Amino acid sequence: MEGHMRGARIAFVPQNPLSSLTPHMKVGSQLDEAVRRHRNCSAKEARERTLHLLSATGLPNPTALYRRYPHQLSGGQRQRVVIAAALAGTPALIVLDEPTTALDRTTEVQILELIQRLRAEFNPGIVYVSHDLHVISQMCDRVLVMLDGVVVEEGAKERIFNAPRHEYTRTLLGTSSRLEKPQPIHSNPDNPLLSVRNLAFSYGSRPGWLRRLLRGNESAQAIKPTLQNISFEIGQGETLGLVGESGSGKSTAGNIVAGLQASAEGTLCFAGQPLPISTFKRSKEARRKIQIVFQDPLSSLNPRQRIGAILMRPLQIFHGMPREAARIRALKLLEDMSLPPEVFTKYPRQLSGGQQQRVAIARAFAAEPQLIICDEITSALDARIQLQILRLLKDLQRTTGTSLLFISHDLGVVREMADRVMVLQSGMIRESGTTESVFERPIDSYTKLLLGAAPGIRQHLAAASAHVS
Repeated sequence: MEGHMRGARIAFVPQNPLSSLTPHMKVGSQLDEAVRRHRNCSAKEARERTLHLLSATGLPNPTALYRRYPHQLSGGQRQRVVIAAALAGTPALIVLDEPTTALDRTTEVQILELIQRLRAEFNPGIVYVSHDLHVISQMCDRVLVMLDGVVVEEGAKERIFNAPRHEYTRTLLGTSSRLEKPQPIHSNPDNPLLSVRNLAFSYGSRPGWLRRLLRGNESAQAIKPTLQNISFEIGQGETLGLVGESGSGKSTAGNIVAGLQASAEGTLCFAGQPLPISTFKRSKEARRKIQIVFQDPLSSLNPRQRIGAILMRPLQIFHGMPREAARIRALKLLEDMSLPPEVFTKYPRQLSGGQQQRVAIARAFAAEPQLIICDEITSALDARIQLQILRLLKDLQRTTGTSLLFISHDLGVVREMADRVMVLQSGMIRESGTTESVFERPIDSYTKLLLGAAPGIRQHLAAASAHVS
């Protein structure tokens, strides 16, 4: 009975799709397995149903994505695959745990509309877990507010949002994500810290002889390049914001700069010196100078090591510190991150999401890098913790002079963090410029679409327009 209920009648969509998808199985095979388990159908019928689910969740080119592995999808695409898996049965109850956290606003709207259509067609009960109050106001009839594992307030959506009774609820509703605007960076365009030229990457790339052999075959041409002739620069101490919808190539570009994806074309130049695309070909010093903070800290922190060991490792590898000196420095890093010293002896799973992300940031700064790639580092955090993390990051940047490649689909955060902005769509640059010019005077139609879909940005632009009038 329990097996029949789980998945078939009660479905669950987790927050972190990469942890819930089997890394060595192709996406299509995983969905086929779920469909056959719940529908008792043939392999052919399961494949047809899987392709329908991939299409229904708004994924481009389902036939091509069917053959990809999870790591070959963007964060937003992986989340939609997990949602498709939840729909493999005919659930009467769907529990959604932050299902749109990793998605840009335009894709988020599509997913929320999909959930609403599903609700209207099949009438399932929905439990929607989220820190995004804007989404809660759209999706829910009733709201429960929790603090430290206790329900502090419960009621109809209209009453909670218009007349909150508990102080914590009022704090959540009143939290502002505004940061102190950084001073513009006047970097030397003739001597940038990082220079990227004609970067191109595709998961569907094949050796030349195989490509010629399969020429004309639809499956060989199904997957379009992820990045196409991308060029940009980052100055010393500058923050470049990289924005775009899910699957636009933002994380891929960041991973290539970090040396995590080597099968790319183009050239990288760092501090005036050529930089190999593959991290295996980079010197230890080159690896030290470029660090990355990932979207999901729990997946990037070793679950079998204590926080102290995680922070001491880069200190010992890159700086050659003896154990005791590394321990003292690691404790200082925790203090800089506003984390208590007892965190030193804990495991990552014993920390909250915000604490885990602080540890990930501390580990990156432990190497004393010149460039840190921040890949959606606050997307899984509530507004209050998000604000703390961003303020912390800006303070550290002011102190160290570190440059940032700030990847995010949250345009409000990018507006406050970045000196310049580059807009990606389908692996191509649609627009780039200073933050002020891109947000206040967008030229490209796609940029205007992104800005129009973002809560808060829309009202800001309207107010700015009215003021000018």
